Amino acid sequence: MEKIKVGIVGYGTIGKRVADAVLLQEDMELVGVVGRTYNYKLEIASKRGIPIYALNKIEDIKHNGVNISGTVDELLNKVDIVVDCSPKPNGAKNIEKLYKPAGVKAIIQGGEKAAGAEISFVAQCNYKDSLNKDYVRVVSCNTTAMCRTLHALDVKFGVKKARATLIRRGGDPHAVKRGPINSIIPSFELPSHHGPDVRTVLYDMEVFTTAVIVPTTLMHMHNLDVVLKTETTTDEVVELFRNTSRIRVIKADHKLGSTAEVMEYGRDLGNKRGDMMEICVWEEGVGIVGGELFFPQAVHQESDVVPENIDAIRAMMGIEDAEKSIEMTNKSLGLE
Repeated sequence: MEKIKVGIVGYGTIGKRVADAVLLQEDMELVGVVGRTYNYKLEIASKRGIPIYALNKIEDIKHNGVNISGTVDELLNKVDIVVDCSPKPNGAKNIEKLYKPAGVKAIIQGGEKAAGAEISFVAQCNYKDSLNKDYVRVVSCNTTAMCRTLHALDVKFGVKKARATLIRRGGDPHAVKRGPINSIIPSFELPSHHGPDVRTVLYDMEVFTTAVIVPTTLMHMHNLDVVLKTETTTDEVVELFRNTSRIRVIKADHKLGSTAEVMEYGRDLGNKRGDMMEICVWEEGVGIVGGELFFPQAVHQESDVVPENIDAIRAMMGIEDAEKSIEMTNKSLGLE
């Protein structure tokens, strides 16, 4: 079987992780990554043998000692599909400017508007709806997280409605210019944009979200309140999450009572970069009160969307078996 030829545009937080994931897939070939200007990440990629292509400013990149394999247009002539990980709103703009003229399929990321692609994607929820599409949006880290847990609950018990408060990190660990430093910032959107975004994947679900931003860099946390259609027990919910792909049930009394400890857990598991691609649900936090299900979950914003990008590639290239794709991705990335 001929391998799917993949290009990556944007080699930052998500792009470098998607590139690493593509390299682990037996049915994919990483043709190259595209950088806009020089930075150390491109230098490391080049030293690892990943071909580097330039969006522009070729001389700037060359001047810093990185070998250039060509321009973005030359890359597009060699690939079947591009994963665009450039900052918003460049992904949607690149569809019109680069990918449509080249006749190349493209995935954009969750920072983009849903209207920028044909469909929004979470592998466990709507893989089949994305088959053979030309332009797909892998939704944000927060939307991916809520879709994974809410979809599992909906399939098993039915979801009447869901409410969630998102406690959002201020910036990624490397984002030294981001805040807040000593404050908590509420969102005055009602709902916050996350609820409507979930409905771009879970089309008929009633979900309402609020959000605050807090001075941490490690993870987001969600507190969910879900009204189910079928009566159940906390034990059944925990067992469901434990047996659902890309959800990891953790226990606070195992010294995993905080997001800092969860990230340390990822490092001790030997995950690359210490990532935690699974959504972590605290077992002690799962409870049913007055017929409503409550649970907290931790979301590693730098990595949880990476497996979704890999599965989106397969769906767009017409590989119909969603379960097989998810299994292949999970095995290659060491996911539960």
